[in-house]
Amino acid sequence: MRGILSVSKRFLPAQIPAAIAAFLVALTTAHAAGPLPAVSPEASRLMQKIAVFGRDDRQPVPERYDAAAQAIGILYNDRTRTVCTAFCVSDNIVATAAHCVAGGRAANAGSFVFSRNHGRTRDTARVEGFESRAAAQNIVSGDFRMRVRPPIDAAYDWALVRMSRSICAKRSLQVRVLSLPEIMEEARANRVYQVSYHRDFAQWKAAYSKPCGVARDFDNAEWSAIEPDFLASERMILHTCDTGGASSGSPLLIDTQEGPAVVGINVGTYVRSKVTMQKGEIARSPKAETVANTAVNAGAFASRIEALRSAQVLPSGRPMRELQEHLRQQHFYQGKLDGTFGASLRSAIEAYEEARALPVTGLATPVLLMRLSGENPSHAPAPGAQSARKR
Repeated sequence: MRGILSVSKRFLPAQIPAAIAAFLVALTTAHAAGPLPAVSPEASRLMQKIAVFGRDDRQPVPERYDAAAQAIGILYNDRTRTVCTAFCVSDNIVATAAHCVAGGRAANAGSFVFSRNHGRTRDTARVEGFESRAAAQNIVSGDFRMRVRPPIDAAYDWALVRMSRSICAKRSLQVRVLSLPEIMEEARANRVYQVSYHRDFAQWKAAYSKPCGVARDFDNAEWSAIEPDFLASERMILHTCDTGGASSGSPLLIDTQEGPAVVGINVGTYVRSKVTMQKGEIARSPKAETVANTAVNAGAFASRIEALRSAQVLPSGRPMRELQEHLRQQHFYQGKLDGTFGASLRSAIEAYEEARALPVTGLATPVLLMRLSGENPSHAPAPGAQSARKR
């Protein structure tokens, strides 16, 4: 597992003793020595194995949620041995947390496998483009990187992954965009819950966390103290559904007349502790208190689903290099002209789309290349600038 330790600079006077607030966002990703994870002793010492609020309410998925469970599975990387939860949002697209696919920026993208309804059917698929080394082009995220000092960008910790086949056909969960006050109202009516996989639960069978709370203020931390430590805090959901290792990327759900609907993606646990500083060094560090689990509001990613589902993407190599050159000409891209897709190119595409008032997708497509070549007529698009998707 990984964690983010962040200390607000305003609490760090260098010359005098001071009590400061330290925050840890524990990203609940599991790591393994085999196909599925067993957390190393070192990782266990660094991170909480589980974030349970009061009594552990996790239990096997009730029969009434069996259809939802069939849309949820495990996303693991058979190269880096990381494991998270992911869920179907379209016939061939799954959603998860961005830190779960951080390795997707390069060659590791082709090593991700989604196992739908794991523990029962074990229906699996790899990322689209894994055979042609174009898998990275089929992953869209808020941000692959996580900020380690306030403001923490947990609200950007979402990702959509296009799979090589329609593994989710007729099993997708509906995604519903609600405001935080609306989600809090649903929680007060006992309609917010979670279905996820956990390293320590039932030999990798899905778990159901009973209806849980969603709030801004908590007993050990008020919103006025929490908000400054996060970017885009309005897109965050702080909840008390019980979680464990590998629950990153799991759906936060509500009951609707049409069935379960996704309102957010669980990403980690927010922990707060007070430490004493003396002469710029930590003198005492008491046990941390768990405040709440963190999730990304569905409003952050819902509009990207259809864009990824229908998009054609450029293959790596000369077409991608042409795209990089065009974006560099217009001062959007400063990276290498290496013909590969990565975080810097994705950011450049998003900046260009935003500057041109286009839908922001971050996708490297033939349509985008043609548009740029028209703006930069001295560079025609390379032959072979076509879809990397299978026909």
